[in-house]
Amino acid sequence: MKRNNSIKFNTKLTILLVSFLFVIISAKLVYVATSKQVDGIDLTAFANNRNLEKKVTYASRGSIYYANGEELALDTNSYTVIAYLSSSRTKDSNNPQHVVDKEKTARELSGILEKEESTLLELLNKEDRYQVELKRGITEIKKNEIMALDLPGIDFISGTKRYYPNNRYASYILGYAKANDEGEINGEMGLELYFNDILKGKNGYIEYEKDAYGYQIPNTPYQEEKSISGNNLYLTLNADIQHLLENAVTELEKNYTFDWATVTLMNAKSGEILGSASSPNFDLNTREDLNSYLNPLVSYQYEPGSVMKIFSFMDAIESGKYDGTKTYKSGSITLSDGTKISDYNDGKGWGEIDFDTGFARSSNVAATLLSKELGADNLRSFYDTLGFGKTTGIELPNEVEGKITFKYESEVATASFGQGITVTPIQMLQALSTIVNDGVMIKPYLVSKIVDENGNIVKEYGRTEIAKVASKETINKIKSLMYNVVYGVEKTNHLFAPDNVTLIGKTGTAQIASPKGGYLDGEYDYIKSFAGVFPYENPEYVIYIAIKQIVGGTQDVANIVHNIVEEAAKNLNIVDIISDEDKSKIITLSNYISSEVVTTVDKLSLMGVNTVVIGDGKYIINQYPLTNREVLIGSKVFLLTNSVHYKMPNVIGWSTNEIVTFCNLIGLPYELNGYGKVVSINIPVDSLIDKTIPLEIILGN
Repeated sequence: MKRNNSIKFNTKLTILLVSFLFVIISAKLVYVATSKQVDGIDLTAFANNRNLEKKVTYASRGSIYYANGEELALDTNSYTVIAYLSSSRTKDSNNPQHVVDKEKTARELSGILEKEESTLLELLNKEDRYQVELKRGITEIKKNEIMALDLPGIDFISGTKRYYPNNRYASYILGYAKANDEGEINGEMGLELYFNDILKGKNGYIEYEKDAYGYQIPNTPYQEEKSISGNNLYLTLNADIQHLLENAVTELEKNYTFDWATVTLMNAKSGEILGSASSPNFDLNTREDLNSYLNPLVSYQYEPGSVMKIFSFMDAIESGKYDGTKTYKSGSITLSDGTKISDYNDGKGWGEIDFDTGFARSSNVAATLLSKELGADNLRSFYDTLGFGKTTGIELPNEVEGKITFKYESEVATASFGQGITVTPIQMLQALSTIVNDGVMIKPYLVSKIVDENGNIVKEYGRTEIAKVASKETINKIKSLMYNVVYGVEKTNHLFAPDNVTLIGKTGTAQIASPKGGYLDGEYDYIKSFAGVFPYENPEYVIYIAIKQIVGGTQDVANIVHNIVEEAAKNLNIVDIISDEDKSKIITLSNYISSEVVTTVDKLSLMGVNTVVIGDGKYIINQYPLTNREVLIGSKVFLLTNSVHYKMPNVIGWSTNEIVTFCNLIGLPYELNGYGKVVSINIPVDSLIDKTIPLEIILGN
């Protein structure tokens, strides 16, 4: 029997179900239409976002300047070189828009881009690429050189990079800044890092409706917030002093073997760091030789050695426990715990001497005997007041504190002559400022002012007094003790003394702690240092130098300090007044600008001044030194005339400061090689000067 399999629908039920679904869908559509949301997503915002483009407009980074306004760090145009490889770019074979001759392109770009020809050719042979990047960060000059080659398929992407005109100068002070993947420049070391937020400014943006190709749709509204340029930093660094110190360190590298060196000169009246150089340093533009991120000025901590006797003796004098005429047996002393303290000459000493002589001889026994009088708490408290064991707060990142913890008799003894404790160069400079300021300690600083893009001063920095640590009488005694170090019984110390200014100071020779405990015992395993103050009669400047493991002795450090201070004194126009007789040798310069050359030269000649007339003009348009400056009879005074052309004078024997002054007055670029006085130059005497060709100056002793 055949079965009839059929499905019967309930018509009414079906109609009801369909009607119900229709109502639900309609309700959903009404909801979407009115609320413009699906599953919590705002459809209007979603649609708008898909058609909106928001581009960041990066702020210009502020520049960094020397005290005289010369640029040390600035933003400059840079370019990325790219090569189009795809032949699809070329529509006309007579005007190719991709790289056609890869071998020729690699060969001609190799020298300009400073890349191996084979490396470039390997990039150009990447057949699966539409374009390749050949090199980032080239200058405008190199870009123009490449454009002149007229190579098909080579193009440029413009951008900005940080540029440092002086390359290696003050590298650890400035630090560096570089662009990230988004093109924003940020500081990563030194002042660039410390003041990053101030230098970088505030980015802006532009937001607009875009078409399918990403371009702005005409006549549509857009939003824009303009970027705000970063502020500029003006430093305390003196361009000439910085050059002087950098040159000294370069000569040190040429003539000696050592691990590291740091030298800094500070105006201790104000706290301004006038110059600071170190070795090793690095090229700020390439950073290829950057091996350490630690700034020797603030991040190196080490045992200072006998320079610390300045402060342990200062403590003893201030505490009323010092009698310079009192005698003691030099050579060695054994403490109650059996520790033997010896003077540096293998414990031989100098027989029975007084404590004043003990300071001049750098006697460890003298310092130890004073430490026994002072005690641990007194000495540690005095060191703490001087700022040792804590940061100075100078405007540099990664400053370390050092360590001045000591308790037992032997620890107190070694701390009195700078062993068993650690300091940093910047702490030493800060503590030395007390000698210049009659016992008042001044905070060192590097930034003199912050200025906005319109030239308005946002913030100014200046002298900051930290504490009164000693009386004027105590400081006068310390100054006399330091005078006897340089000019007293130790003949080798006489080498520190410059010819044109009175320098007082203290030497230091510290053992280097071994990672295995104790101290290294090699012939040159010491840190040699010198702390100096000048001029003695009216102290204003402090110099501090420290060199680790130099293959040489105190005499070598003395020669370096001697030359630096002598040149610095000339640059800073320091006239050392020693006696009434010397006062008759000082003259004060008037304003000679706009005066006739002939009459001015006659007038200055009668005063005993050595005039250097630059050019054959009738009138004077500039002078150096400037108005109201005091100079010694016989000093050079430069008079720049209103001449069209300038001839090269005979500059052999001129000091570094004198030849640099000459170049700066006429706007002649120069390159200094060596240290000392001018030995030779590349421009013949009496020949016309072409200011497009740098003057190459060889210096020597």
